[in-house]
Amino acid sequence: MEERQVPKTNNHRLVVNNRKTSVVTGVLDVLSFDLNEILLETEQGMMMVKGTDMHVNRLSLEKGEVDLSGNIDSIAYSDVHPAAKSGENLLSKLFR
Repeated sequence: MEERQVPKTNNHRLVVNNRKTSVVTGVLDVLSFDLNEILLETEQGMMMVKGTDMHVNRLSLEKGEVDLSGNIDSIAYSDVHPAAKSGENLLSKLFR
């Protein structure tokens, strides 16, 4: 029997509540996180969340969902995807 692939949809949503908690959908991977910064690969590009006391509370890559908490100071997007075929370092592309 042949295997069917479900087409990928670009459903990405970001909900921020009182700059303390956030729910992100359309997440492909969590690339890095610490108390001051969380870097996510989403279906719409790279997403960097900066703040203080940042935590990844729930991660479900099967559903593409992440719950974040902390004091959110900024959220920035970049169209750079880490799966780029050129072999360049992800961080070098982000901070050009």
